[in-house]
Amino acid sequence: MTVQRAGTKLDYTVTWLEMDTRPDFDWPHLPIGSTAALLKADTPPVWWFLTLYDAVGRDYAWEDIHKREHDDIQSWLHADTMSLYTLFDHGWPQGFFMLEGKDDENVDLAYFGMVPEAIGKGLGSWLLKTAILTAWDRPGTRKLTLNTCTLDHPRALQVYQKAGFKPVRRAEHTRILTRDRDLSRIPS
Repeated sequence: MTVQRAGTKLDYTVTWLEMDTRPDFDWPHLPIGSTAALLKADTPPVWWFLTLYDAVGRDYAWEDIHKREHDDIQSWLHADTMSLYTLFDHGWPQGFFMLEGKDDENVDLAYFGMVPEAIGKGLGSWLLKTAILTAWDRPGTRKLTLNTCTLDHPRALQVYQKAGFKPVRRAEHTRILTRDRDLSRIPS
């Protein structure tokens, strides 16, 4: 097992992407035999969001939200501009996405990801297309944005570009891990 220990300094690149027209693909169909269901959370508790955030992001150094106060996270989650959707299959969460209205015309795909045990089953593509079309169905949407970084899934940038997002900016960053990161769980 390859582990990067808490305290390790990591250099990484963040890429911001945009989509300024609704894609021409239709609403996707679930993979054959799937029993998956997508549920929107109404006023989700902070612990639910953090459970999803950690289940999806722990191997990709998603740590930033843990620096925020509980009440701040709760206010952010419960804002009228936020939507949290969880994908369930076989009775447990497979992945999630969050949409955040930035203003009257711009929606950010604030979080998107699959838990490690669900990667490679065809649900990720379904979830991403569903997230994109859900964002575009918000009244007044003229632009959809997101960001990813080189600490995320190795194919994240490629997948977003294939879905129709275009890179608009990049920046180099450094972080010190606050928790151990298990690299053996990250697909190559």
